[in-house]
Amino acid sequence: MVVASAVVVAAAAGVTAAVADGGRDGGTPARGGLPPATAQVTRQTLTDTESFDGELGYGATHTAAARGGGTVTWLADTGSQVARGKPLYAVDDAKVVLLYGSLPAYRTLGPGMSGADVRQLERNLDALGYSGFTVDDEYTSATADAVRDWQEDLDLPETGRVELGRVVYAPGPVRVESHEADAGDPAQPGQAVLTWTGTTRVVTVSLEVDDERLAKKGAKVTVTLPNGKEVAGTVATTETVIETGGGGGAGGQNEPTTTIEVTVTVADPKALTGFDQASAKVAFTAAERRDVLTVPVAALLALAEGGYGVQLVEGSTTRTVAVTTGLFAAGRVEVSGAGLTEGATVGMPT
Repeated sequence: MVVASAVVVAAAAGVTAAVADGGRDGGTPARGGLPPATAQVTRQTLTDTESFDGELGYGATHTAAARGGGTVTWLADTGSQVARGKPLYAVDDAKVVLLYGSLPAYRTLGPGMSGADVRQLERNLDALGYSGFTVDDEYTSATADAVRDWQEDLDLPETGRVELGRVVYAPGPVRVESHEADAGDPAQPGQAVLTWTGTTRVVTVSLEVDDERLAKKGAKVTVTLPNGKEVAGTVATTETVIETGGGGGAGGQNEPTTTIEVTVTVADPKALTGFDQASAKVAFTAAERRDVLTVPVAALLALAEGGYGVQLVEGSTTRTVAVTTGLFAAGRVEVSGAGLTEGATVGMPT
């Protein structure tokens, strides 16, 4: 992790030590002539960024697990994309189908049942072109008729019920990442069959919990690719990940660790073409100050009476004025004080 503000503050501390004996000269000519170098007071937007290592890929990996017994007879190819209504794998030659939704399948659905999972199923049936029912929370006989039509098209027994394990829900199309079982393997309840990801190339960053403030959904970031090119990005999702501790700690267990997994999309997805599982840098905005006066950090003088000042250069004379400092970023510091104006010249002490 590279923390810009920490670097800048350290630089300021070095300047402080170097000029701690300096003071005000009241506008009298500087002894020994003008400062060896000068800089301008500028008005700008000052942005403090914090950069973290990220990974180019397809986002978080999820597991599709068997919900009943049988034999795995077919799996979608690794690297292939599967859309709504298409099979991910088959058990006992019966297809397990991908549907879209955020609520995982947790029970068998049939006539007389109601709930959000019923609505989610009916939305998918409607999107796949099946009709004759109302998309709502009620699993009616009309819903069962549509399910039978759907089962007929999938070469499944036409029961009018959707058994647990028949569908896998995902937010959208998926990409098969890996196979966790082979055709011919027994399928035990809870056994991983395959893993999947999203289909869009993204950058994934793991943050410590203390840095969660940086990763607000919709926040703008800058992604530096392996070739050095910078592209604009946006925080798409954040997810808290808790990893249970392994052996080695007191009682044979280490403490669980918590991280924030951040998914970043880029404005130009084509810029990621050609990079497979590669590293990237993601710069988050830690703080921003708009329309403020700034000077180089090295222009700061530590005043004998405390605080900071800058040496204003006015023609052949100089004078030291006290300043109030604000945000430090990118080698500059926000300043305010009497006599400071945009375009003024300040000394850069050695």
